[in-house]
Amino acid sequence: MRSHDITRQEEATEASWEAVRGAMRGGVKWGAATAMLGGMGYMFSPIYRGLTIQFKVYIQMSGMVLGGMLEADARLREYEASMRMRRRVMRDQAMWKSFEEQYGKDDEED
Repeated sequence: MRSHDITRQEEATEASWEAVRGAMRGGVKWGAATAMLGGMGYMFSPIYRGLTIQFKVYIQMSGMVLGGMLEADARLREYEASMRMRRRVMRDQAMWKSFEEQYGKDDEED
């Protein structure tokens, strides 16, 4: 296996872990928000109180899953942007190094 393939595999692994962290954070954050909304619904709404426990759990889980997906996507987009920037900086550094080597030798010959 080439080192390029290993680098790509490591980046993919890092990206997946970043998405997992985002999903966990989003699930907790949105789960807390839907729990508060559920509590308010239970206090103020006779319709919500009349729902079955299974449907209330479904509503809670739906909020958690939606939050997890949104946060995972946001984190993954941030990670991809940072990787693009990192690659651009590395490419520019390599170009600058080759530029210095090329023109640095010309200056020494003069």
